[in-house]
Amino acid sequence: MYSMQPEQHELLAKNQGHNVQEQMVQGQMVQGQMVHGYNNPQVMMPAGPGFQQPQQQMQFMPRPEGIPGVPPGLEYLTQISQLLVHQQVELLEILSGWEGENKYQIKNTLGQQVYFAAEESGGCERQCCGSSRGFIIHVTDNLGQEVLRMTREFKCCAGWNCCACSECCAFEVRVEAPVGQVIGYAAQLQSCTRPRFSIMDSGHQETLYVEGPLCVCQGICCTWDQEFRIMPQDRNQEIGKITKQWTGIVREMTTDADNFSISFPMDLDVRMKAVLLGLLFLIDFMHFEQKQNKNNRR
Repeated sequence: MYSMQPEQHELLAKNQGHNVQEQMVQGQMVQGQMVHGYNNPQVMMPAGPGFQQPQQQMQFMPRPEGIPGVPPGLEYLTQISQLLVHQQVELLEILSGWEGENKYQIKNTLGQQVYFAAEESGGCERQCCGSSRGFIIHVTDNLGQEVLRMTREFKCCAGWNCCACSECCAFEVRVEAPVGQVIGYAAQLQSCTRPRFSIMDSGHQETLYVEGPLCVCQGICCTWDQEFRIMPQDRNQEIGKITKQWTGIVREMTTDADNFSISFPMDLDVRMKAVLLGLLFLIDFMHFEQKQNKNNRR
């Protein structure tokens, strides 16, 4: 398993030494910054009939100092052992049934935004291939800089756990940080019972193993969280988990926008934390992208 080097621990301790008040002030300073890739200096709703000003501005996690050996933009992950991932609800998709590109807010446990993720995919694939479509997830920081890119190619035969015994029949997400430099892969493993996944480094060497529940479902009859356990290579203990959270009957029945959380050891290598985030998106597409879990064959 990867772990941080001594000099990384020293810089991490320095970054974590900032007091809470400073973090909150910096987290609210959004003027002149790029938010979600758009120039949005005030993050305010337009005034006029039918509009209300928000009670609070969105808070952003302060960017830590650069750390040697850590890809730019991933310094945030050195201070984090848990992330919350909220998929945005698309009103047009609910009303029309037209499958849109997914967008996600990625926050820390204080509710501060760490990253924003946006899907890029072809409109024809989204409508015809549904959750099996190929995609690119662009992950940007709060200044709009792309710090991670996650890619899944379309494979017409992939998706069935029992048949994921060869590369052409198994889904895989490639993670790059910075863009153009592969840091790891999250791949589906063959299994006829529980969904299983492998977390690999850039050389396709397994570093972590992830196992899901025996029954993966959602809807009015599945009112519990769905947990995918993260384990080391020897698979003898749980060191973290990816959780798809139950969001309530109305939301579960009307939209495929989901809420997730992911936990991992604080000292886990940031590259593997990023690859686990890529696995979270893969799990969302494979198991929870279908509305009401219809036609979920996995």
